[in-house]
Amino acid sequence: MALVKWDPFRDVAELQNRINRLFDDSFGPSRDQADEMNVCAWRPATDIYETETGVILAVELPGVGKENVAVEVKDNILTVRGERFARTDIKPEAYYRQERCYGTFQRSFTLHHNIQPDLIRATFKDGMLEIEIPRPEEEQPKQVTVEVE
Repeated sequence: MALVKWDPFRDVAELQNRINRLFDDSFGPSRDQADEMNVCAWRPATDIYETETGVILAVELPGVGKENVAVEVKDNILTVRGERFARTDIKPEAYYRQERCYGTFQRSFTLHHNIQPDLIRATFKDGMLEIEIPRPEEEQPKQVTVEVE
């Protein structure tokens, strides 16, 4: 016989979910839920991987122009920010469904303290921003000669 950890709040949470479903089925979804579906916070997907020469950040930016992207390094934090604009030739009432998000975005990444910002390189091609961060030079221990009198 397997032992199951007892959770005293499991039944209460299930009861709350059932009551919510009952109200949604009877009166339709709440106004808050409908508003949540309209709000879209876009956060571009980013892959981070290591190469022989350093670290690469590959940021997916479909539909974003090169001129609408900025990469900044300040206080060992690399920030990618920009904006994706909605199509103006399509009227909002013409959409059956709109799942893509538009507007401003920002992603920040903490860098190793030995990174030299001047050596960071970024390329933008086919909706992909690749930021190459070179491997930092290893800190060499500093040896000091102490004279004993």
